[in-house]
Amino acid sequence: MRPFRLNNPLLSMKFTLPRLSLALALVCGVAQAQQPAVIFDMGGKFDKSFNQAGYVGAEQWKKETGKTYLEFEISNDTQRVQALRRMAERGASPIISVGFAQASALQQVAKDFPKTQFAIIDAKVDLPNVQSVLFKEHEGSYVVGAMAAMVSKSGKVGFIGGMDIPLIRKFQCGYEQGAKATNPKIEVFTNMTGTTSTAWNDPTRGGELAKSQFAKGSDVVFAAAGGTGVGVYQAAKDAGKLAIGVDSNQNHLQPGTMLTSMVKRVDVAVYNVLKGWKPGVQVLGLKEGGVDYALDADNAKLVPAALKTKVDAVKADIIAGKIKVADYMADNACKY
Repeated sequence: MRPFRLNNPLLSMKFTLPRLSLALALVCGVAQAQQPAVIFDMGGKFDKSFNQAGYVGAEQWKKETGKTYLEFEISNDTQRVQALRRMAERGASPIISVGFAQASALQQVAKDFPKTQFAIIDAKVDLPNVQSVLFKEHEGSYVVGAMAAMVSKSGKVGFIGGMDIPLIRKFQCGYEQGAKATNPKIEVFTNMTGTTSTAWNDPTRGGELAKSQFAKGSDVVFAAAGGTGVGVYQAAKDAGKLAIGVDSNQNHLQPGTMLTSMVKRVDVAVYNVLKGWKPGVQVLGLKEGGVDYALDADNAKLVPAALKTKVDAVKADIIAGKIKVADYMADNACKY
C-alpha cells in the first residue's frame, strides 16, 4: 500500500473527519452495508428441489427489499468450511447454510466468528450465534403416503431416497406409516440411491431404481432424492405410472405424472432468516406451514374433489393431534 501523504490528490479538498473516513473506506473497498450470504449445497441452486427452494426464498427477499446477497454453490465436500469462512471474513451476516451436510463446517466456523450471525436449514447447530431451522418431514411424508395408497390400483407403492442417512429414513418412515394406515395390506418397495453425496444428483440411477420398482408392480413412487428424482419422474412418465416430488413443488416437471409433491418450505425458512434472524431452533411442521402436499393446475386432474377431501382430512387429523406420526429420528420407529 502506498504511504499516506497529506498532498495525495484524493485529499486535496478539506474533509471533515466523517467524510475523510468515508473516502478512505471507499478507496480501500470496505463495504458500508452488511450483506447476507447464502451457501447452497451439492446439486446447486437449480437442482429443482431443496437448494432451489432456498434460492426462491432468497430471491423473494431480494425482490421485496431491493437488497442483494452473496452466494456460493458447493461443488465438492471439501469446500464447505472454506466457503463459510470466506463469507464471514467478508463481513457477511447472516450467513445461511442450505442443507444438513453443512452442519459440521458451520459448527467449526461459527465458533471462530462469534459476532457473526449464522443459520442452517435442515440441521441443528447449538451455538448462540446460530439459528437452526428443522422440519417435520415425517408429517408431510405421511400425508403423501396416505395419498399414494388411496390412488394405488396394485396395492404396491415405492420410495426412492437419495443418500442413505437418518434424515431420508425419516421421509421413508412417514411415507410407510401413511400408506399402511390407509391400506394395511399395501406393499412398500424401498431403495436408496447411494451412501455418498453424489446420490443427490444421479438421475440415471434414480430412473433405474424406479423402473425396478415398477417391474415389481408399484404404480406410485415417492422420490426424496434431490436432483436424482428427475430421473425417477421421467421413468414414471415413460411407464405410465405416478410419481411424488419432494421439497419444491415439482408437479410442473412432469404434468399428468406427478400425483403431488411433498413440499418442504425451505423457501419460507430462508426468507424468514433474511427478514429477521433469530438464534435458537425452529421446527416447522404441517401446523406451521413448513411441510404440505402440493395441489395446482399441473396435478389437478389427478386429484379430484373426493380425493382431496380425504387427503385434507388426514392432514387435519395430524394437525389436531388425532394422528400421531412417529419420527424415525426421535421415536425409535421404522428402524431398518
